[in-house]
Amino acid sequence: MERYAAALHASGVGKGDRVAIQLPKRMEVLFLHFAILSLGAITLPLNPSFRAGEVEYFLSDSGSSLFVTDEQRFASAESEVRGLREVRTLLVDGAQREGADSLTERLARTPKGFSRAYPAGDDDVALLCYTSGTTGRSKGAMITHRNLISNMLALEAAWEWTAADVLLHALPLFHVHGLNVAAQGSLYAGSTLIMHEKFEAGRAWKALEEERCTLFMGVPTMYQRLMNEWEKRERKPDLRAIRVFISGSAPLTENLFHQFESATGFRILERYGMTETGMIASNPIDPAERKAKSVGYPLGGVTVRVVGEDGSDMPPGDVGEVWIRGDNVFRGYRGMPGKTQESFVKGWFRTGDLGYQDPEDRGRLYLVGRAKELIITGGYNVYPKEVETILESHEAVRESAAIGLPDEEFGEKVVAVVVLKEGKGSLLPEALVEHCKRRLAPFKCPKQIAIVAELPRNAMGKIQKNRIPPIFLGEKLDESNSRGV
Repeated sequence: MERYAAALHASGVGKGDRVAIQLPKRMEVLFLHFAILSLGAITLPLNPSFRAGEVEYFLSDSGSSLFVTDEQRFASAESEVRGLREVRTLLVDGAQREGADSLTERLARTPKGFSRAYPAGDDDVALLCYTSGTTGRSKGAMITHRNLISNMLALEAAWEWTAADVLLHALPLFHVHGLNVAAQGSLYAGSTLIMHEKFEAGRAWKALEEERCTLFMGVPTMYQRLMNEWEKRERKPDLRAIRVFISGSAPLTENLFHQFESATGFRILERYGMTETGMIASNPIDPAERKAKSVGYPLGGVTVRVVGEDGSDMPPGDVGEVWIRGDNVFRGYRGMPGKTQESFVKGWFRTGDLGYQDPEDRGRLYLVGRAKELIITGGYNVYPKEVETILESHEAVRESAAIGLPDEEFGEKVVAVVVLKEGKGSLLPEALVEHCKRRLAPFKCPKQIAIVAELPRNAMGKIQKNRIPPIFLGEKLDESNSRGV
């Protein structure tokens, strides 16, 4: 890491500078990240699949002074990057070229014994991570050293993480889940990391067995692919070394929770977090205390409230917006004081998530959806999660997503897209509507259902509900079976 820090220092990187990294998953990402932190600078991790226009926006908006990438990505965004005069570029592969220096050559010239470590302050920014930006401009969340340390301490205690653990790391490194939780958490605990560049279900099962892994962290999409691969195998993997399977970044369906436990004998531990806060809550490490649909209890040092529209606490069991407070909460959005102010009320961060706390289970937290996704039809509130839970209780349904669409009569109407299990393709949408009518109040039932091959998701497996409306407008019906009822 010292050599990387020296190379970055020679490139002019100092305290407070933003350094953007756009690389596929490789060890250099971790070397660069920790070298950046050691100089008091700030890491901006970028998805390697971002296009030229996206890269230009993030570099410009963040005020980055250095862009670290490879020849392939620089070539695709060269004109945009070179148009940003304040941004220098380092290539991790290849020689120096016009508009970009070579990191390899810089490392070769680096003197030994470089020691310019910066003793970071608690509230100095360590990471600048952009929100997914499914609506409006992406916002750069300023994550501090205090945020990172408090979360690592809380997770080490909650998950009983030790140096004896072996984590199979199959997540990307441009996201909080893969970089902060999985990689930094493991290194802090002193545990071993088995790194896979990309997730592949067959290879993952093989590694879990052969490397005697004790931990696996994934998103629900990964767990679904693991189950698909499990069902194909005559000889099931030997999982005796495994201690816990952990899921996050997107809601885990009740179907998948029970299917995974029934097949493997392991009850997935679901946790709750977001870019701005790191991890907020987790189900207990004791498998008997984990429950489907619940994200568990607040982590150590985190306080949770569920509040109504007027900002007052909701009675236990009633749905409201989840507000949190703790050392894990970010400093604000870079360059957006208005957005930052909107997100906080008297020191409480408004997550935008809707949920409730079970009064009969020590305030166990359940999430029902995003506040912006709340459907108001005919004056009644409909929480998408409630509709999705009923749809996924049908034996033929693998997963679903419910949204509201504009409607002249009701203001909004409930619609849903559904992915069926293998071999269940003959099921008609009308049958699913009837299934809902038997279990939901009429105003909650979908007025239209589309059966699709897969749900639209981002790189971390989160369903992108803003991409669902075109399905019902006839723009993406080539692989869908849609019926109005």
